[in-house]
Amino acid sequence: MHSEMRDTGPGMGLTHEHGHAAMGEHPSASGHGDHSGPGGHGGHVARFRRLFWLMLALAVPVVALSPMFAMLLGYDVPSGLVWAAPVLGTVIYAWGGSPFLSGAVSELRARRPGMMLLIGLAITVAFLASWGATLGVLDHSLEFWWELALLIVIMLLGHWLEMRSLAQTTNALDSLAALLPDTAEVVRGDAVEKVPPADLVVGDVVLVRPGGSIPADGRITDGEAELDESMVTGESRTVRRGLGDSVTAGTVSTDSGLRVEVTATGDDTTLAGIRKLVAQAQASSSRAQRLADRAAAWLFWFALGAAALTGLAWTLIGQPEQAVIRVITVLVIACPHALGLAIPLVVSISTERAARAGVLVKDRLALEAMRTVTTVVFDKTGTLTKGVPALAGIDTVADLSEAEVLALAAAAEADSEHPLARAIVTAASERQLAVPATAGFTSQPALGVTAQVNGAEVRVGGPRLLAEHGLPDPFGGSEAGAAGFTRLFVLREGTVVGALSLADEVRPESAATVAALHRAGVKVAMITGDARAVADRVASQLGIDTVLAEVRPEDKAAKVAELQAAGGRVAMVGDGVNDAPALAQADVGLAIGAGTDVAIASAGVILAGDDPRAVLSVIELSRASYRKMLQNLWWAAGYNLVAVPLAAGVLAPVGFTMPMEVGALLMSLSTVVVALNAQWLRRLDLRPDRLGFTA
Repeated sequence: MHSEMRDTGPGMGLTHEHGHAAMGEHPSASGHGDHSGPGGHGGHVARFRRLFWLMLALAVPVVALSPMFAMLLGYDVPSGLVWAAPVLGTVIYAWGGSPFLSGAVSELRARRPGMMLLIGLAITVAFLASWGATLGVLDHSLEFWWELALLIVIMLLGHWLEMRSLAQTTNALDSLAALLPDTAEVVRGDAVEKVPPADLVVGDVVLVRPGGSIPADGRITDGEAELDESMVTGESRTVRRGLGDSVTAGTVSTDSGLRVEVTATGDDTTLAGIRKLVAQAQASSSRAQRLADRAAAWLFWFALGAAALTGLAWTLIGQPEQAVIRVITVLVIACPHALGLAIPLVVSISTERAARAGVLVKDRLALEAMRTVTTVVFDKTGTLTKGVPALAGIDTVADLSEAEVLALAAAAEADSEHPLARAIVTAASERQLAVPATAGFTSQPALGVTAQVNGAEVRVGGPRLLAEHGLPDPFGGSEAGAAGFTRLFVLREGTVVGALSLADEVRPESAATVAALHRAGVKVAMITGDARAVADRVASQLGIDTVLAEVRPEDKAAKVAELQAAGGRVAMVGDGVNDAPALAQADVGLAIGAGTDVAIASAGVILAGDDPRAVLSVIELSRASYRKMLQNLWWAAGYNLVAVPLAAGVLAPVGFTMPMEVGALLMSLSTVVVALNAQWLRRLDLRPDRLGFTA
């Protein structure tokens, strides 16, 4: 039984169906064969609740009409009602037991016997024995009408509680679908028309009102606003977006209205991609899951064998009534379902929590391996750094201030589109400097720019500019070069008046990331194609353990392999095409900042934001989910190993035998315990600022 999802909106399946297979495949999944129908677990909550109350109403007269209760309470059962218990018991068996009987048939057809077949066998044995006793074919002591009624009622109650727990677990895709608005307002000339998001096409212009959700991926054509993008990046702070910026379906304009031109709809949207990754991760299988699957399959045969031996043993000692009761109790108390759900429940919740934090799990094995990583390798550019140059320092002559030198340089570079020029102009703007007007701008490759500023010729360029003028570097440029800075000199009328040091700006979160990884016992390496001086400067600033500098793109994977050969389990974090081979080589590949298509294809985990601290979120999630998997597996396995012998009657010599109703109750509770334990993962807050990894 596999999850079925139908996309009906732009990037989202606004209707979807999923059964247990939505949380991974396991032998007992088929046991809830009809749980995959429309409405998901929410529909099954209502179904089991309704059946429980109806069967409880029918069970009360069955119990009241039983000879045992009549004798205990001192009343006589009217002779005219002697057939009431068999008739009502048959209704309870056929109607109330229908989910279990149909599930048993499904398991037989699929050749994957599990919990439903065990329950189906148990209630069928009780039903046939009761009719045999009622008709006088068997001893009257084998009449179990009231026990059968309570057995089915208790199991319906247990499955109702189980479905309530599972409904809370499997709402990841529902919550993603809810991010989209119910309607979109499309601008048609001077009018605005409301349409379903599914009807939007590329090129439509939609109106997004303050507080409204963006209905499709697009580009802002009018207005600017603070957007809540937490559903994509996990970042709780709003982000300012304006004219020309790209926006994502499902994000919220918190303070202002926008007009957005639709650029992607349906399966092409970012939200659709997130939803597909979540669904794929929930359906994927891990090593622990495969182990649980095999154990659950063997448990069925263990329970069936135990029931057969139990029946034989009690029959041989001359107690056929106890033989039937013990067989039924063994069949209902064994719970391969709890074992089968132990891992999928954790998978479902952990992938949902990850997606909400901007961590998209493509490969469950990658997430599982993250807890054992001993070294994290970061690509420098665009990962630990912003990938764009920024002003790092200013040197001046005695009669000019830093602000004056920067203003001159910004004026000369104002008309240049070079990244270094943009960094200088941005620095002047951030310092709110008054940049003078210029005239006569010219640019010479390898030499720099020239402009007239306040009537004087101002030139900005690198060391070649000094060489052309035959000028020495008055500021000790060799030291700046050794530190990995790019140096630009500012000349006014042929005289050096200052120098600017620029470098790829380190992300403010990078130092906190490295420190937190060290506290977690993980070593940090940095790999880059930059010169050794540049790499060493960044490494010393961040406290990185291993620096791999001047590495060509085609050699990055080999460097990762060397770290693995030294005995390390390596995670690689990168964002570019040239990182793809290294991402594939690593034990865990993480594409950061949404990355490129090639990088994403090679990675097992995708970090939607550009905050490197998200790596800590992945480690925390991996460790926490593994703990929950182990707890659930130990509980499910331990429960069955203890419960089956008790149900068989091993304590009968000391006067204790378990009633079959108690066995049914314990079986139901075992699954509820597994489900509730997995729910604790919902308390896990994966936002970096909540994990204590603050910048």
